[in-house]
Amino acid sequence: MNGNDFMAWVLRSPLHGMLSNGMMLITVTGRKTGKQYTTPVSYYEEGGYLWVVTSRNRTWWKNIPKDRNVKLLLKRKPVSAVAETELDARAVETHMLEFLRHVPQAAKSMGIRVENKKPDPEDVTRVAQERLFVKIKVSA
Repeated sequence: MNGNDFMAWVLRSPLHGMLSNGMMLITVTGRKTGKQYTTPVSYYEEGGYLWVVTSRNRTWWKNIPKDRNVKLLLKRKPVSAVAETELDARAVETHMLEFLRHVPQAAKSMGIRVENKKPDPEDVTRVAQERLFVKIKVSA
């Protein structure tokens, strides 16, 4: 069992509460294969959206063209949603600052220095080159 399998197991289990306020499962459908792929992702909520940060070298997000339907397991409940990727470097920097406001402990693992509770702008710019955000609107 790898790390993603373990996280998925926890998020599906009655023990999900220890992770569910910042992690969920997202299921995307392969553009070419039609196969469904489920992966655990961290998220934060802002402005009526769920925001997921991921590395550009991951592949799951490439199955999300604009306004793509996705399935979520959010707080152990199945949810339908619409997702789109945010790849623009400036927008990613802006979202990165928002992400760090919500999840300040992530700065260290991303290699972003923080002084006086403010992320180093050069570090944010560098990390934004390697990351992207997925913007998700839960269906009503």
